[in-house]
Amino acid sequence: MTVNYNKKIILENGQEYYGFGFGYDEDKVCEIVFNTSMAGYQEILSDPSYTNQAVVMTYPLIGNYGMADDDYETETPTIGAMIVREYNDVPSNFRSTKTLAMVMKEFSIPGVYGVDTRKLTRAIRDFGSSKALITKASTPLDVGLEILRVSVLPKDAVEQVSCQCMWRYNVKNPKFHVVAIDCGIKMNIIRELNKFGCQVTRVPWNTSVEVIERIAPDGIFLSNGPGNPEDVQELIENIRKLLGKYPIFGICLGHQLLALAYGGQTYKLKFGHRGGNHPVRNLLNNKIEITSQNHSYAVEPESIKATPLEITHLNILDDTVEGMRCVKDKVFSVQYHPESAPGPQDGKYLFKQFVDLMEEAKEHA
Repeated sequence: MTVNYNKKIILENGQEYYGFGFGYDEDKVCEIVFNTSMAGYQEILSDPSYTNQAVVMTYPLIGNYGMADDDYETETPTIGAMIVREYNDVPSNFRSTKTLAMVMKEFSIPGVYGVDTRKLTRAIRDFGSSKALITKASTPLDVGLEILRVSVLPKDAVEQVSCQCMWRYNVKNPKFHVVAIDCGIKMNIIRELNKFGCQVTRVPWNTSVEVIERIAPDGIFLSNGPGNPEDVQELIENIRKLLGKYPIFGICLGHQLLALAYGGQTYKLKFGHRGGNHPVRNLLNNKIEITSQNHSYAVEPESIKATPLEITHLNILDDTVEGMRCVKDKVFSVQYHPESAPGPQDGKYLFKQFVDLMEEAKEHA
């Protein structure tokens, strides 16, 4: 029986994957990656760290519980595209207000379903992340490959997703005031900081040290975000000026930026870590934490030896650096997402650790 596919994905190596379109209808070039999470497609769709990336979902059924107003990680999703095996456009969930396809159309996000996502995931795993073209099924392969050859993925992803002005997130009777440097921050991070009694002032990625000092925070948070950490040199220089002045906590991209600020190095992983099932060893207590992750870059462990930083966490699967600290400067960071929702809760203690550092700094001020 002939199947009338209307969409296909072309990889840089010439592989083609056919399917059907949903969401926004347009041709698009993205970096293609995969995510192994079993739930949370709404949070994935709205996570700014996926800016300009086409995400292949390994879980076979997507869309079945719709989209809930309270579960977005950002108000304006910037994911490149979503590729799934089976798409359900009739969600069954009392919290759902829209379908996934409706939201994707609203924010100009193309999607493809009916794809052999297992085969596509293996290709990404074996050949690494690459550019991919989402296009009409009728597009000739040689035309698609030429489009991929001349297309350049943008390097201003952090600037694209960061807020343009300051935002204040208040709590009743705040115990601490945190400045969150926004590189593409997930809303659940702010929610977690609020739960621990932190009033949060969210500032653009390139906010000057002088402006931050005038705010007089108790601590600095360095957020997650998209792209290569070396693309935001201005922020790296600002972080250097803040080291030792305030307790600092970094997550994901913030973790990589801290390493660079101390003189360490980062590198791009073959296909990255994305999903809610990564085992991490805490070297300080020898416990294993199950974590949620989303990153293409990692900290070079050898480069940390020449810095004041100490490695505190390692990924059990590939020995990548998952956590660091500098006790003297009251600085620490993790590569994984302790705030992930839905996701493992093993890393929630890190927010308490940040609060304790701010309390200690206040006592010795």
